[in-house]
Amino acid sequence: MSTGKPIAQTHTDVYPDSHSAQPTGWLDRLFKLRSRGTNVRTELLAGLTTFMTMSYFIIVCPIILSEAGMPREAATAATIFSSVFCTLIFAFWANFPITMAPGMGLISFFTYTVVQGEGLSWQTALGAVFISGVVFLLLTITGLRQALFKAVPRTLRSSITVGIGLFVAFIGLKNAGIIVANKATFVSLGSITQPTTALAAGGVLLAAFLAARRVKGALLLSILALTVGAMALGITKTPQGVGDIFSLSLPDVSPTFMAMDIKGALAYGIIPIIFSFTIVELFDNMATLMGLSNRAGLMKKDGTIPNLNRALQADAVGTMGSAVMGATALNAYVENATGISEGGRTGLTALVTGVLFLLCLFFIPLVSLIPALATAPILVLVGAMMLQEVKEIPMDDLTETLPAFLTIVMTPLTFSIAEGLAFGFISYTVLKLLTGRRKDLHWSMYLIAAAFIVNFAYHG
Repeated sequence: MSTGKPIAQTHTDVYPDSHSAQPTGWLDRLFKLRSRGTNVRTELLAGLTTFMTMSYFIIVCPIILSEAGMPREAATAATIFSSVFCTLIFAFWANFPITMAPGMGLISFFTYTVVQGEGLSWQTALGAVFISGVVFLLLTITGLRQALFKAVPRTLRSSITVGIGLFVAFIGLKNAGIIVANKATFVSLGSITQPTTALAAGGVLLAAFLAARRVKGALLLSILALTVGAMALGITKTPQGVGDIFSLSLPDVSPTFMAMDIKGALAYGIIPIIFSFTIVELFDNMATLMGLSNRAGLMKKDGTIPNLNRALQADAVGTMGSAVMGATALNAYVENATGISEGGRTGLTALVTGVLFLLCLFFIPLVSLIPALATAPILVLVGAMMLQEVKEIPMDDLTETLPAFLTIVMTPLTFSIAEGLAFGFISYTVLKLLTGRRKDLHWSMYLIAAAFIVNFAYHG
C-alpha cells in the first residue's frame, strides 16, 4: 500500500559493519551484499517478511479489477505476473530491496472512475495505463520526472495522498455495506445488523488491532479470518477438496493478456485520464521510493540515491508490462519498510519476495473463494493509514489550506481522483496569483492548471 509518505527523512547509516558480513559467492557479487553490510540469510528473512505484509494485494486488487468487468482469475494472474515482472527488474537492474505491485488508489481510479464512471471498456482503460507508462519512461529518461516531483508544492503532493486515502476508504465502506446509496441524502448508514455488514465492520477492527500490534501479515490474516467467518455463515462457498485450494496448472491469463486497446484510448481523447494516471503515479511512487531508499540506507548524505534513475526506469517499464498483462500502474508499497527493517538492503530481498508471489499462482483457486466483504476492511484501513500525510499541510495559510481541502474532499465526493487533482491544482495556482505570491509557483503549475481548465471547458 503506497501512502506517498517518505518513510524517513534524515540520513542514518543503518548498515552494520560491512566486514561482519560473510562472503557469499556469486550472490554477493551479483547483489553487492558485503558492501551493503548484509548476507543471504538476512535477505531471505527480509524477503519473507515483505511477502507476509504485502501479499494481501493479491486478493484485494483482482476483486476491484473484476468490478471493471475483467475475469477474476485472469485478473489475479495478471496482478501477480505484473508485480513479479517489475520486482525482478528492481532486483537485478536497480538492486533495490523493494517490491512493486498495482497501487490501490490507481486500481480504484481505473475501475470506479475510468470504467464505471466514464463508461470506458476495461480494454480501453488498459490502453490508457500503457500510454501513461510510456509517458513515465519519457519523463524519466529526460530527467523531467524528478524535476516535476520537486516543482509541485508539498501541500498538493500531501493532499493527493490523503484524497486518495479517503476515496479508497469510501469504496471499502461501500463494499462492506456500512454505507449505502440514499436518494434523499445520497449516502446513509447501512444495516449494521446484517451478517455481511457486521462481519465486515468487525473486520475493520480486527485488521486495525493486528496492525497496531505489529503482527506480521496483519492484513492477510484479517482477510483469511473474515473469509472463514463468511464460510461459517454460508455467505461464501466452502472448499470441497484440494482442487478448490491448490492447482498444479497455471491460471489462464489470456483473457487480459495484450487486451489493451491503445487505439481506442487515443480515439476517445482521454488525455485527462492519462494525465491523472501520470500525476498520481509520479507523486505517490516517487515519494515512497525515496523514503524507502532512505530507510534502507541507500540515500547518501547529500540526498542522492545511487541507481534511483534505474529504479524509476524499472517502474515505467513495469507499468507498461502491467498493462500488457492486464493490470494497472505499479507502486512501491510502504509495506516494503517491514522487510527493510529486518535488514533487507539489496535486490535479493526483492527477488525472494517476487519468487514467493510467483508461487501464489498455484493457489488461485483458494484466492477465488475470498469474498469482497473480506477485503473491504483492508481498503478502509489503507485509507486511514494514508491520512497521516495531512500533518504535512499548512493550516495557517488559506492559499495552501483551501487547495488541499478541495483536493481531499472532491476526490471521494466526485468519485474521481482526476477531479480532485483538477480542483487542487487550479485553486492553488489561482489563489497564489490573486494574492501576489507568484514566487510560490513553478512554471509547470501554470501548464497543469491550464490543462485541467481546458478539460473542464471541453467536457462541460
